[in-house]
Amino acid sequence: MKWLNKLERKFGNIYISNLMLYIVVGTLIVYIFAYLFPDLPILYYLGFDRDAIFSGQVWRVLTFILEPYSDSPVFMILSCYFYWMIGSELERAWGGFRFNLFYFVGVLGTIIGGLITGFASCHFLNLSLFLAYAAIFPDTRFMLFFIIPVKAKYIAYVDAAFLAIQFLLYIRIGLWPYSLVILIAFVNFFLFFGSIFFRKVRDHFKYRKVRKNFRSQIQMSRRDDDDE
Repeated sequence: MKWLNKLERKFGNIYISNLMLYIVVGTLIVYIFAYLFPDLPILYYLGFDRDAIFSGQVWRVLTFILEPYSDSPVFMILSCYFYWMIGSELERAWGGFRFNLFYFVGVLGTIIGGLITGFASCHFLNLSLFLAYAAIFPDTRFMLFFIIPVKAKYIAYVDAAFLAIQFLLYIRIGLWPYSLVILIAFVNFFLFFGSIFFRKVRDHFKYRKVRKNFRSQIQMSRRDDDDE
């Protein structure tokens, strides 16, 4: 990722530290106000609306990032903790500049897609955060249902499959704006982790080929010993 290294050398000191903490806290504040004052159209005025944006409500271009992850208080708290933990670990391991760039490039792509189709949501971009986390920490274990230990890479496979299935379903039923949002999340991930992903795939097939050749040689050696 030479382009990323060049950007970091030039602008590496320009980033928002603890970015995910601010996003999660902002989202939680929005959720609390919407929960306490259900009659106020808080979420409506924060959501992405292309016509409203062109009419002057330009804040919607960014405030849609703060839309709550769930209607359930319990799931909302768990989601906030989960995204904060993942974002903090990514920033710690990857550096503040790279993490900011990863997130905001995804947001920018989502905004552009929204201005084209009329729909934008950070839901799938947030899900792709876990793909990035699993790419860096593949062997980290999570307690599935608080009981079963599962490595991050296996959860990421399920996450990626879930996104891919939803992408295909949206295309099939004609919801192109939704499928575009998922595609943007995937493109953003491969933009930053594509080289790592394809290298691992290549190494996997090389390993399988070497193992197959080794087994073939062992079998041939055994047959030669039997003939003797």
